[in-house]
Amino acid sequence: MPDYRKTKIACYMGVITQAIAANFAPLLFLKFHSDYEISLGNIALISTCFFFTQLLVDLFCAKFVDRIGYRVCIVASEVCSAGGLVGLAFLPELLPDPFIGIILSVIVYAVGSGLIEVLCSPIVEACPFENKEATMSLLHSFYCWGSVGTIVISTLFFAVFGMDSWKWLAVLWALIPAVNIYNFAACPIEYLVDEGKGMRIGELFRKPLFWIAICLMICSGASELAMAQWASAYAEAALGLSKTIGDLAGPCMFAVTMGISRVIFGKYGDKMNLMEFMTGCGFMCVTCYLLAAVSENPIAGLIGCILCGFSVGIMWPGTISISAKKFPSGGTAMFALLAMAGDLGGSIGPGIVGRVTQSAGDNIRAGMGVGIAFPVILLIMLFILNREKE
Repeated sequence: MPDYRKTKIACYMGVITQAIAANFAPLLFLKFHSDYEISLGNIALISTCFFFTQLLVDLFCAKFVDRIGYRVCIVASEVCSAGGLVGLAFLPELLPDPFIGIILSVIVYAVGSGLIEVLCSPIVEACPFENKEATMSLLHSFYCWGSVGTIVISTLFFAVFGMDSWKWLAVLWALIPAVNIYNFAACPIEYLVDEGKGMRIGELFRKPLFWIAICLMICSGASELAMAQWASAYAEAALGLSKTIGDLAGPCMFAVTMGISRVIFGKYGDKMNLMEFMTGCGFMCVTCYLLAAVSENPIAGLIGCILCGFSVGIMWPGTISISAKKFPSGGTAMFALLAMAGDLGGSIGPGIVGRVTQSAGDNIRAGMGVGIAFPVILLIMLFILNREKE
């Protein structure tokens, strides 16, 4: 009898690796700026390259992963993640232009992160676990705990050993995907559908319900990252907190409440109605954005930021679970396109909030006010989905 707990642990560690890849480099942006004299405009390109590479990997997965095989691709994801993090420590010094070294390293580990994002969900979905929705929610909670761990451990490491020791930390973080190479090479891996039997991209896009799922994922990604990426700036601007305390009060607490939401559904999901839970969280998300946008009390605004993490926690894994039920033969193409939609939302959401904030004379509340549109559209899509179900 295959031990699928090994598969689950490997996927948990994979999602933690993804969190490290997304959260470690942004902690070093000002260090790169001062040490390598890279302009802030170029520094901003680091995140753009990371998300754009993930989008390209999502597209690649939709087309080719089934032909190559899950195991080869997921092992490659850990190799790329470890290699990119080690590269981040050494390539800036080895290449004539440090910025090129950083970008190359980010692209390599973004390839790993993109493969993890697409493959961990179908690998867990294909395992014969009893409550798939709850297991999926628990899997995605590890991204939150990985984000919190990356921010807190890195902040403590820099406080003890100084910012100049960041290269050692990059190598230490690379040990997690390095160990996980063996885990994925050895654990049992099943396929969702038989080879060649999964739905093709064109077939999926001909289904109106799939377009609703795509819209849900775009709004989930936008609702989550618009708040997550601006939470630190909000904490500093609204409360006058320092950068370190702002990071811990903003994005770190956001990730904690998001993780709690996913763990609650992961533990008690078999007793809950997923659609009702998502709808309730959608209304809560609108309320949180309203608090951040219009509350005169900065503490209330910060509470809105933090609780927003709880409200968006179920959106991403919940949409994946709904889609897996609606399209049982969706295969890897479905998971890849949903991941791509989530990444697209995660790219445009913070950008829109930032652009509106700048246009309003650096008024971050105005940016948050426009951000309300994301959870509102998400609620409309859930309402349509509910109507279809009935």
